[in-house]
Amino acid sequence: MTSTPNVVPNVVSAERGKSYRWNRKRYSRTKRTVDIWSFVFRFLGARWLYKKPWSYTGKMTPEKLAIRRRRQAVWIRETFLELGPTFIKLGQLFSTRADLFPSEYVEELSKLQDRVPAFSYELVEEIITSDFGKTIPQLFKSFDPIPLAAASLGQVHRAQLHTGEEVVVKVQRPGLVRLFKIDLSILKGIALYFQGHPYWGKGRDWVGIYEECCRILWEEIDYLNEGRNADTFRRNFRQHDWAQVPRVFWRYASPRVLTLEYMPGIKISHYDALEAAGLDRKNLAHLGARAYLHQLLDDGFFHADPHPGNIAVSPDGALIFYDFGMMGQVQPVTRERLMVTFIGIAQRDADLVVSSLVDLGALEEAEDMGPVRRSVQYILDNLMDKPFEEQSITEISDDLYEIAYDQPFRFPATFTFVMRAFSTLEGVGKGLDPEFNFMEAAKPFAAKLMSNNDLSNSTESLFGELGRQAAQVGSTAFGLPRRLEDTLDKLERGDIRVRVRSIETDRILRRVSSVNMATNYTLLVGAFVLSATILLVYGFLWLAIAAFIVAGVAGTALLRLMIQMGRADRLP
Repeated sequence: MTSTPNVVPNVVSAERGKSYRWNRKRYSRTKRTVDIWSFVFRFLGARWLYKKPWSYTGKMTPEKLAIRRRRQAVWIRETFLELGPTFIKLGQLFSTRADLFPSEYVEELSKLQDRVPAFSYELVEEIITSDFGKTIPQLFKSFDPIPLAAASLGQVHRAQLHTGEEVVVKVQRPGLVRLFKIDLSILKGIALYFQGHPYWGKGRDWVGIYEECCRILWEEIDYLNEGRNADTFRRNFRQHDWAQVPRVFWRYASPRVLTLEYMPGIKISHYDALEAAGLDRKNLAHLGARAYLHQLLDDGFFHADPHPGNIAVSPDGALIFYDFGMMGQVQPVTRERLMVTFIGIAQRDADLVVSSLVDLGALEEAEDMGPVRRSVQYILDNLMDKPFEEQSITEISDDLYEIAYDQPFRFPATFTFVMRAFSTLEGVGKGLDPEFNFMEAAKPFAAKLMSNNDLSNSTESLFGELGRQAAQVGSTAFGLPRRLEDTLDKLERGDIRVRVRSIETDRILRRVSSVNMATNYTLLVGAFVLSATILLVYGFLWLAIAAFIVAGVAGTALLRLMIQMGRADRLP
C-alpha cells in the first residue's frame, strides 16, 4: 500500500526500465533450479574462500575479512532481487535472523527494496475477471490503469466504486502461486542439504526454518488473510482517533484481489512535507511509539513490517497504517515469560534470564551453559551502565544479535519482528524529532507491565512471585544433599569429566604439530631432490623435471609453514 500516490508512480516508472528474468507469467522449473542452485554453490564457494589466507593479497586481517563480508552481503541482496519475489520475501525474513547470519548480511538484507517493475493492465483485467466473473467496468465506476505502486507480490491501482467510494485495489502478480510452489520445492532440497552440512548444519534447524518461512510466505500472498488482519487491526484501534486503518470492501475481495478504502496521506518519513502541512513532528514521533506499544502490550497483535512506506499521516495529524500481510501475535503465556525475562534483566540476574530464554524457546539448552551465561552477564553489566531513558533499542538489539550469532540462541520470529520494528520506529522517531528516545517513550508501558498486569491483581502477582521464588529456594535446599551425594558417587566411579583449557599448552601443541609437519616437508624435499638427481644422471629428463616440481611444491609449503611458525613465536 502507498501513502503518497502523487510520488510513487515516478518510482514505478523508474523501475520499469530494469527487467528481471522472473517477471513473467509462466516459469520454467528447470531454469529456476539451475538459477537457485547456482547461487547456493557460489555462496558456499565464497564462504569457503573467506577463511583461506591465500585468497587475500598480503596478510589476512580483520579489516579485510569485514570488507569481504560486506561485499558478500551486497552480492546476496542483489542476487535475491534478481531471483524474484520468493527470495525478496525470504531476504526480508532472514533480515530478522541475526542468530543465523553475520551482522553484515542482516543489515544488507534489511535494505532489500520491494519495488519492482509493474505488470500490464491486460493482466490486471484478466485476474480480476477470472476471480469475480465480471469485467472491471462492471465492478468499478473508474479504474486507473497506471498503478500507484508495484511490489514483488502485487501492485496497487486507484479506483472508484459505483456507489461513489474511493478505493485502492491490490492485485497479485500473475503466476505467483506457481512460482512459490517451484521455488519452495527447490528450497526444501536446499534446507535438507544445509541440515546435513558439517558446518552450516551444526546446531541449526534449517528444515524448521524452511517450514516457518513457508507458513509466512503463503499467509502473505493470501489477500483474504490480509483483509482479516486489516479488520482486526482496525477494531483494535477503534477507540483511538489518532490512528486510522483502511476499511476492507469484502464484496470486491478474493485470494488475489483486495479492495480497501482510499486513505491518502503524507509518508511519515517525508519530514519537509509534514512541516509544510503544519504537523507537529515531535508529537508524531511519540504517536508512532505509542501506537506500536499499544499493539504489542495491549492487543498482542502487531504490525510486523512497520517501515516508513507502510505508515502515513493524515492532514489532521492521525497515523494511517497500510499493508497487513505480515502481522505478529504475542500469546498471553509468552507475555508472562517475557515478564520473568524483564525481572531478570532489571536484577542483572544472568541465571534467571538464561532460564527464562530457554522457556521462551529463544535459547537452546546445552550441556555447558557457562559460556552463554557469561555472555548474558556481560551484556547485562554493560546494558545497565546507562540510565533507562538513555538506552537505544538499536544498540540493545545489536548487542543481543552480536552474542546470538554462532551461539545456541534461537530467537523466535515474533521476537525478531518486534526488535526490528522497534529499531525501525526508533529511526523514524529520530528523523521526526532528533531528541526522541524510544526507551523513554516506553517507560509508562514498561512500568505498567512490570508493576501490574491489571492493577487489580498487582498484590496477588507480587505475593505469587514471592511464593514461587520461596518454593524454588526450598526445593533447591531440600535437594542439595541428594545432589552432593550423587556428585560424590560419580567422583568415586570416575564418571565426572573435568575439562581444562590452557592457552599456553594449546600453543605448545600447535607448535609440536607444526614442527612435525615441517619435518615431513623437509623429508619430502630431500627425497624428491635426490630422486630427481638420480633420474637426471640416468637420462630420464622429464621424470627428473616432475620430481623437481614436486620438490618445489613441498619446499614452498615448508617455507610458508616456517614463516607462520615465526609469526606465532612473536605473539605474546
